[in-house]
Amino acid sequence: MKVLLLYTTHEKQTLKIMQRIKTRLDEKFDCDLIELLPDTQVDLAKYQAALLGCSIRYGFYSKVMKKFIDNNYQKLNSMPSAFFGVNVVARKPNKNTPETNLYTKKFLAKIAWKPTITAVFAGALYYPQYNWFDRNMIRFIMWLGKGDTDVTKPVIEYTDWSKVDEFATKLYTETYS
Repeated sequence: MKVLLLYTTHEKQTLKIMQRIKTRLDEKFDCDLIELLPDTQVDLAKYQAALLGCSIRYGFYSKVMKKFIDNNYQKLNSMPSAFFGVNVVARKPNKNTPETNLYTKKFLAKIAWKPTITAVFAGALYYPQYNWFDRNMIRFIMWLGKGDTDVTKPVIEYTDWSKVDEFATKLYTETYS
């Protein structure tokens, strides 16, 4: 089976998560890992299954991913498909499922695509890589949410890798089989 692994990312945390999932899926499936950019062309007819991953930036999922879904929801609905969202709000136990994470819940409600399986993973903060405006805005948002505001740390990773592995196993054994 040929599986599309399509993602958008800001700081590459969604890519890291997708690469981890790909490692597991590669044992059984032929997977193409593709970053969705505004000019990316994807022929869904080449695939029998799809996994889309997308991160939040300032409260919204990628417009490029939303457009791709809007343009391809019928094909996505006709195959085994999955979606995962990435955001730092998901670091909180009561906000780490698609049903309890407001961003993911709202996004899934607005699209016509109904993925077979969904997940949300906590992301990471890369304070030193951000420009002055982003660093201070994200720091302020984290302060409001009682998160880590230490801008001297190179990476603050919240991703629960065991949860990512469980999701990959579910895709491997149930969804794409």
